[in-house]
Parts: sequence; C-alpha cells; structure tokens
Amino acid sequence: MTTRAMFRRAVLVMCALACAGAAAAHGHNHGHAHAHTPHAGGSVGTSENPIATTPSGPIRGSMMQTRRGRAFEAYRGMRYAEPPVGELRFQPPKMIEKYEGVLDATQEGPACPLPAPPGYYLDEDCLRINVYTPSHKSKELLPVVVYIHAGGFYAFSGRGDVAGPHYLLDRDIVLVTLNYRLGTLGFLSTGDAAAPGNNGFKDQVAALRWVRRNIAAFGGDPDLVTIAGCSAGSISVMLHMISPMSKGLFHRGISMSGSVSVPVPTPTNLLPLARRQAELVNCPTSPNKAMVDCLKTKPWKELGDSLNGFYEFGFDPVALWWPVIEPNVGQERFLAIEPAVAIRKGRMHAVPHIISQTTDEFFWKAFTILNNQTLLDGMNKEWERIAPISLQLPREGAAPKVNRLRQEYFGNRTLVNDTATAKALGNLYGDAIEAFPVHRMANLMCRHSPYPVYYYEFAYVGNHSHYEDPVTNKPTGERLPLDSTRCSIHCDPNAYGGLDLPELSGLHWPAMTPDKRHYLRVDRTLSIRSNLKEDRIKVWEELYPIKY
Repeated sequence: MTTRAMFRRAVLVMCALACAGAAAAHGHNHGHAHAHTPHAGGSVGTSENPIATTPSGPIRGSMMQTRRGRAFEAYRGMRYAEPPVGELRFQPPKMIEKYEGVLDATQEGPACPLPAPPGYYLDEDCLRINVYTPSHKSKELLPVVVYIHAGGFYAFSGRGDVAGPHYLLDRDIVLVTLNYRLGTLGFLSTGDAAAPGNNGFKDQVAALRWVRRNIAAFGGDPDLVTIAGCSAGSISVMLHMISPMSKGLFHRGISMSGSVSVPVPTPTNLLPLARRQAELVNCPTSPNKAMVDCLKTKPWKELGDSLNGFYEFGFDPVALWWPVIEPNVGQERFLAIEPAVAIRKGRMHAVPHIISQTTDEFFWKAFTILNNQTLLDGMNKEWERIAPISLQLPREGAAPKVNRLRQEYFGNRTLVNDTATAKALGNLYGDAIEAFPVHRMANLMCRHSPYPVYYYEFAYVGNHSHYEDPVTNKPTGERLPLDSTRCSIHCDPNAYGGLDLPELSGLHWPAMTPDKRHYLRVDRTLSIRSNLKEDRIKVWEELYPIKY
C-alpha cells in the first residue's frame, strides 16, 4: 500500500469509522431502544432507481459508484424547505412536511446565489439536501454525517462537485450534504424586526430537522448524527452546540479550520453590510424596513454577483457576513448570547467534539498582497488602518496592537515580495483568521464541555492545494484535506479495534485537557504532540485576552 493510501485510510478511520461499535460504551442509546432495529420506510424501486419511502413521502434516487467501485444510492436536490423567494426572501425557512407524489431526486439541485462562472447551476430556490447511503434497505441503521460546507457564508454549496460522496461511501455510513442561503440572502441583519438575521443558520437547523424526521428511511440512524463542517461550516458546528434551535438534532461534532471565537465581539446586527448592499443595487439605506422591502424586489443574481463590492482592501476582509446575537422580536432566535459566555456558563448542548486546524490555513492570502504592488504599497504605508481590516481585528484603538504584531512577525521590516515576507505574512493571516480563533475554541471547550475534546493539526501535503505555485504547479502553503473534510465521528477516535487498519496499530490519541494540550498531527505519519502553534499564539493571548 502506498503512503498516500495508508494516510487516506488512517484519516478516514480516525474521523469516520467504528461509530456504532464505540457508541454503546458512551451511552449512545439516549434512552431509545431502536438504535439497531429495522427502520421505517419501504424498499420499492429498481436497483437503478431505488425509492425510499420516507415520512415526507416516497423519494426516487439513483445509483452511483465510489472511487473504489462500490455501488451506493444517491438522493439529490431534495427541497427541505419552501423556495425562499418573494415574500419568503429574508424570512426564516418554511419547512416542507410532505411531498406530493414520488419526489424525483435523481439530479443535482442548484447552488444558492453566489459569484460563479457562466453556466454554473444557481437559483434562489436552493434550499436543497442530498443523501448518500450504501442502501436504504440496510439491516442495521448506520451512522449519519451531516456536512456543512465552507465558503465564508458567501460561497460554495453542498453540491457533489464541492462536497461529494465518493470517498466516504466506501464505508458503511450515510452522508448528508446541504445548501444554506449565502451572503445578503442568508445573513441580512438590521438588528430589528425588519431583518433579525441568521437565516442561513436557520436553514441549517431546518435541514437537521429534515434529517431527524426522514433519515431512517435511507438507512441512517437518527440517534447517531454527526455534524461536521470546514471553515464557515466549522463555525456553524460550534454555534449549533449553543443554539436552542439545534438541541437534540445531533450527537457528535467536528469543527475543521474555523471558529467563532474571534477577537471581535459577536455583533447584534450587520447593518453596515445591509446598507452597503442597498447602495450596490440602488436601494434606500434607511429606514430599515424600506431598505429591506426594496432588497426584496431585486433579482437574486444581482445580489449574488455583488460580492466584490463589499471588500475594503483587495479581497479583505475574508469574512464579511457573520452570526449575530438576535433581538427578541417574537421570532425563534438562533443565537441569543455571546458564544464564549454560553460555553463558560455551560449554556450549551455539548457533544463529543473533534477540533482541528490546517498547518498553513490562509497562507495564500499573502500572495494576493505581495503580487500586487498597489496593495503591497498600501499595506506598508497604511498599516495601522489596513491591518485591522485584513486581520479581522477590533478597529477601535487598534494601532498599538497591530504595530506589536508587525514587530513580532516582521521585525518592523518593510514588506517586500520575497520568501521571508511571504512566510511571515502568510503566518500572520493564518494565525489571525484561523489559528488563534480555533485555539480559543479548543481551550474553551476542553475546559467547559462535559465530553472529550480531541484536537488535531492537518499537515499532509497532497497533490493539490487552495494555492499552487504558478511556476511549479506544486501545492504551496495551505493543504487541501480531501479526506478529513468528508469525515464522520464516533464516540472515541481510538475505537478502531478489529478493523483492517494495521497502519494505526499502537496509536493512541489522547483527549485535550487544559493542562495537557495534546493534539494529533496528521502528516505522512501520525504523531502526538503538544501546544499547537502556541509559540506564535502567545502574543495574541497577550493582546486579546479572554477569560477561559
């Protein structure tokens, strides 16, 4: 077996396998006796077009093959909520309880509106969910993974070209991927009844409720659901542990390369973004109701294509739309408290949790600056103004803190387009946007969660990356964790005994604790280390302290 194949199997196992076998040791039953009994749902249809009979109605799927040639069933493009169009735009999702007739789920659905190449399938009617299963007629209900896609809350989708099933379905697991509304359409927030906010997260909740209701008919265990996400999806996973709307809808969590625990407090509105959107499409910017009413009339493509108008410096900040602490104006609130406060006070429905960073996450952002002389000159000349934008830091009183960071990372040298600056600026971007927030989330959770928290660093360099050197075409900086972003969780990531995985023999991954901050480094070998990136994180803790 090649090193790459051994690595792939190792990551899949530690993040995906032995869920059912380990569950009993950690109280998987949750008081339910039906965990491995025959499930509801019919078994009609041909092998080419299986039909699963769900509580919401019969659904026709199609057959696909994994990378290793294993056949599995795919049910794609299913609406889980009414199309969020017309008067339903900027409103919470309206669940679909029952389908009329046999639902055709044999084709991909559209992605939600976003900037995309011509011909890419986009539509505002995008609240779609996909289910991939070895067989809806499984004798035993299988662990379920719900994957929440990345993209800064303004890009990507749950479609198969972004979050496909072809690795994970080599194993006995049910994979669910989903769309949620993006950008202004998903996260418009005025801080009042005109647009309370968080609709993209409420879409995710609606999808999880759909899974709870229907997944047994596809062979999935509704009492063994893992939510997993990367970047914006990772932030979403953390927030679902806090949101009262999500309680009881999942039982494990994986947060990959993203955290809500940033130095800037969670806002109560995104009014500046709402007003900027209004300006970009010629709507009034006040009063709020008139602004929102006007935005309801604009074509979805016009809203989806306006992303570049929100950036303040080059393509910074990378995060624009964000969760908000919603006002209490009579609607069901997704988030009502600062996440760090909720964690410290135990106001969460914690579950066993795997948290990760990627070695050089957002390293590629450095090249955007260094390869553009105008941006490079601007960052040098206006560091105190630009650094808080690019690094997503509090802007008020920022100067002494960002100057300290400049000293720590560059020794106050002028930024130039060379290898040393690229490394320093890449580290600075990555630490600001990902490493420090993830560090804070891991340290909060390992102190206050009643369940184990497992921490890992993804350092494997594969064949491709988000940034590849234009001369050598080789991966540079941030790696692309193709397998880990398709992973599930079990109660204990060490519970792989009895599986055909000799490459993992002797490996023990300890849980993270406040005093023993162990983590697993996933590279061409697997090793246990301590204090992930804390040599660089120290200055961030000093400049932006929080109470753990």
